[in-house]
Amino acid sequence: MNSVASNGLIEIRVPDIGNYKDVEVIEVSVKAGDSVALESTLITLETEKATMDVPSTTAGTIKEVMVQRGARVSQGDVIAVVEATASAVAPAPPPPTAAGGRQRPVRSLASPAPQPAAPLRQERQRKDAGASWH
Repeated sequence: MNSVASNGLIEIRVPDIGNYKDVEVIEVSVKAGDSVALESTLITLETEKATMDVPSTTAGTIKEVMVQRGARVSQGDVIAVVEATASAVAPAPPPPTAAGGRQRPVRSLASPAPQPAAPLRQERQRKDAGASWH
């Protein structure tokens, strides 16, 4: 969960952590000035049932850490403020093809799905074709 601060920096927030509120921060893995990669651990939280790492949702440089060890956080609280790197920005979608331009068909490299086997015919065998039931 990210939000862009008024000065263009990105606020990294506590993601959805279920129905937990006021979860304890047991470790802070970054400090101001650190470079972080996408998905690198920022903090570790501990509930009664689990310990979970909270990853960075953008790559860049930590400008400010908003929590400390022993603090309690809930979903949506700001963890850190990051100045995103150029590589952290998602690439732009490809431009549409020009009018009259042809697009190549996309071929799947996956194996074709296996064909179902022909249904088996079950024939009834009569032990005694001439037997009658009374």
